[in-house]
Amino acid sequence: MEWVEYANGDFRITNLTSRLHNHECILNWHWPDGLQFVYIHKVPADAEPEAAEPAGEKQMKLYTIEEYKANGGLRDKIDGIGRFVYYLYPFIRDGEGSRLVRQTDGGNVIRVSTGKAKIDCKIKYKTGLFSKTKLVRITFYADISVPKEALCYVKKEGGIPASIDDGTIFPFIRDLEPGPNEMADIQIGKNDYVKVFFTDGKKYAEMYRLFVGQ
Repeated sequence: MEWVEYANGDFRITNLTSRLHNHECILNWHWPDGLQFVYIHKVPADAEPEAAEPAGEKQMKLYTIEEYKANGGLRDKIDGIGRFVYYLYPFIRDGEGSRLVRQTDGGNVIRVSTGKAKIDCKIKYKTGLFSKTKLVRITFYADISVPKEALCYVKKEGGIPASIDDGTIFPFIRDLEPGPNEMADIQIGKNDYVKVFFTDGKKYAEMYRLFVGQ
């Protein structure tokens, strides 16, 4: 199938919006005059293809303007929690053949979040009467799998760390699985305290909600 670009804006998708309702993601957009079909490609947000390399035809779904009108937009069933990107490619079928339009202004792309997964974290300490050290046990309960790179714990002497920069940072060595997760006990000084943080608050706070209890 041939890919084409139209510098004058013909067959350009505009006003693309999304909303979540009753376990569906509903996309709406303006259909340019004369356009009857679009191809839709949905990918996880962390696996976006390069804009210059659209997906092949077999990876996409053909959607007609008649289906759009009957359904009040594109209705995509939501299965779980995550972030996705939808690419809409105008599809032209006429006497000259079949062509997909590569739209370069970004108006045919929309990013959708279907919610934030919850991560509950509990931190408990165990200290011997005359010991100079104590053990820390960190347990998690996660809604979904969480990569180990998303979380870390910070150790500080004399008080609970207030931020990721308020102490010494340590990584976790394994991913979190859905459900309960118990980390191996950590030995620290008797006057030390720890707290769990996102390694990148801006990035991971878009995907997860972290609740830490001491």
